[in-house]
Amino acid sequence: MTEGFRVKKEWSRIGDDEVRRAKLLPVSNISDVMSRRFGAPAGLRAMHRGGKMAGPALTVSVRPGDNLMLHKALVMAQPGDVIVVDAGGALDNAIIGELMLARGVQAGIAGIVIWGAIRDAGSIAQQDVPVFASGVSHRGPYKDGPGEIGFPIAVGNMLVNPGDLIVGDEDGILAIPREQASVILTRAEGKHHSEEQQLQTTLQGKYDATWIDDALKELGCEFTS
Repeated sequence: MTEGFRVKKEWSRIGDDEVRRAKLLPVSNISDVMSRRFGAPAGLRAMHRGGKMAGPALTVSVRPGDNLMLHKALVMAQPGDVIVVDAGGALDNAIIGELMLARGVQAGIAGIVIWGAIRDAGSIAQQDVPVFASGVSHRGPYKDGPGEIGFPIAVGNMLVNPGDLIVGDEDGILAIPREQASVILTRAEGKHHSEEQQLQTTLQGKYDATWIDDALKELGCEFTS
């Protein structure tokens, strides 16, 4: 057996209810209740036309510049999956383009995350299926392997286990551990409700800024004339 060259066939996935709840929340609110520590690198940005992404992770790791295992993952993908590819953040070779994305669309994926490069950026920019990537390259990929499917990966400092809840919007990508997702989403829903109330208060001209001076004084800030 070649080290780092394996495919896991089955794993548990996050439930439909958690996916539905996540789609109603900004990624920023979920990030806030997760201590603002568990997101993907800031350079990993939305490449599609627009829209939120949520679904269970189908994890893929590839050798930088090689997409053989992504081809296999597209065959394995279940409707609603988010394919998350650790391509090492390398930008010299694209890992996916228009043709492969079309296969993902036909498979019913909820989105794809490439910690690496894409190509056919103009076409992908017109797509509604969420695509997130670190950059763009016209150079095509190799198809030699090795790589893995269905095992834990790291996208920068963001750890992703197969079946975890992946969420994404214009602000970026976040992985929510499957076993903790319901509790985290409940906290995020509370955070979102609170911020919506604050927004309405602000729009009504009733914003209370006294907390700012209170915080400054508690922190020892000096006020002078």
